[in-house]
Amino acid sequence: MLRHRFTAEDFHRMHEAGILPEDARVELVEGEIVTMSPVGKRHMAAVKRLMDLLFPLQQARKALLQVQDPLRLSPENEPQPDLALLAYRGDFYRDKVPEARDALLVVEVADTSLDYDLNVKVPLYARAGVPEVWVVDLARDRIHVFRRPAGEGYGEREALEEGELEVLGLKVPVKEVLP
Repeated sequence: MLRHRFTAEDFHRMHEAGILPEDARVELVEGEIVTMSPVGKRHMAAVKRLMDLLFPLQQARKALLQVQDPLRLSPENEPQPDLALLAYRGDFYRDKVPEARDALLVVEVADTSLDYDLNVKVPLYARAGVPEVWVVDLARDRIHVFRRPAGEGYGEREALEEGELEVLGLKVPVKEVLP
């Protein structure tokens, strides 16, 4: 099978030309355009709950909250994590797509996409140096936490069903994340 690889710039030009509609649920992974899983009610609730829990960091101008928007990891990788906590910028990234070095935390919510998130996306985030990733596992009511990127993986990983997570001094109870 012949595959054509795209760069993030190609990907954006396709959006601008109308080849990919603006509302298309697609992301760029390893140079391929990948259709994202449909979003169910539990998934939507978990994202909204996370937005609510993490919003104080944006109010305090410690970080910007980005929801289901692109994050450029490399020229061939521009996934759209469910949520990203970005370094605060007064221009709100008006003139550029945020990059891996801007990300403080990336969160993926997995209802039907757990295997893909853990085995494809987490290694991409690690390789790009994203310092912390949470994968909210809605099927098993737990959060997979990854810290200290090292190559294709993370030096620290744990699965939490209770307790607290902490990001930029904000404590986030695990039970409050899970809908």
